[in-house]
Amino acid sequence: MINNMLLPMAYKMPVFLVAAGLLTIGAATAAAQEPADPQTTATQTAAEPAPIADNSFLVEEAYNQEWGVVQHISSFTRFWQGRDWAFTFTQEWPVNRAPRHQLSYTLMAERPGAGGSGGFGDVALNYRYQLLGGGDATVAFSPRFSVLLPTGNSSRGRGAGGVGFQTNLPFSIRTGKRLVTHWNAGATFVPSARNEAGERAFAAGYNLGQSFVWLAHPRFNVLLETVWHSMDSVVAPDTTVRENSLLISPGIRWAHNLPGGLQIVPGVAVPIGAGPSRGETGIIFYLSLEHPFRRRAD
Repeated sequence: MINNMLLPMAYKMPVFLVAAGLLTIGAATAAAQEPADPQTTATQTAAEPAPIADNSFLVEEAYNQEWGVVQHISSFTRFWQGRDWAFTFTQEWPVNRAPRHQLSYTLMAERPGAGGSGGFGDVALNYRYQLLGGGDATVAFSPRFSVLLPTGNSSRGRGAGGVGFQTNLPFSIRTGKRLVTHWNAGATFVPSARNEAGERAFAAGYNLGQSFVWLAHPRFNVLLETVWHSMDSVVAPDTTVRENSLLISPGIRWAHNLPGGLQIVPGVAVPIGAGPSRGETGIIFYLSLEHPFRRRAD
């Protein structure tokens, strides 16, 4: 994501990248956990575990949340060189049984660098439509549209300072029984972004992402993600400069399936800067909780 889903947090690298990756997650971004069998996943137990194909950490997957199941996603990212950190929480809800429609929201707390102060950031409200595939389909496509609310304090570097809009186009392709690849392309626009000095300008950003997920075991995955972001930074009234970032992030995740349909998926990744981000390294801690929710009988 956030899903992550691509909050333009003060447009500082790598803080913006943290938000971008965690929200392009299906912010988010936000991508939902893919069921091995949509008809039975909600009632899976530890005795009958479904193979995990959970959210990536920086690249959004193209699978909407299955009906009757809610997912809670937490992610913490810390970069060593910039000394910034970000924490996001995303909650995903299916809207219909198909499941074609999904709603989610993402909350963020962050610290923009060693000299900044930690606190709440902007909020993302997300809608995704399962246009193609889903479940065990070979190819899936689920475009997302998000509204970014300026709830953070932009004077302290924790927010865009204006309402933003974002779209992301995630494709997911199965290349075999044990390998899935995900592809992202998206854009973010903030018509009246504001920097710490209160100066405003139109800001635009673009993102590309690609990941490989190897299902080494039904309950253990190995990931390799690559993400690129390019974003305007407000430097004066009606004036911006463009900043780029490129990360390669290997990681792992594993699942604990408990009685009652609760699945717990922890994960960890090590993002490594390349090109314009050379010399930067960090760590990502991820936790997903997914369980059935009560609903009226048919």
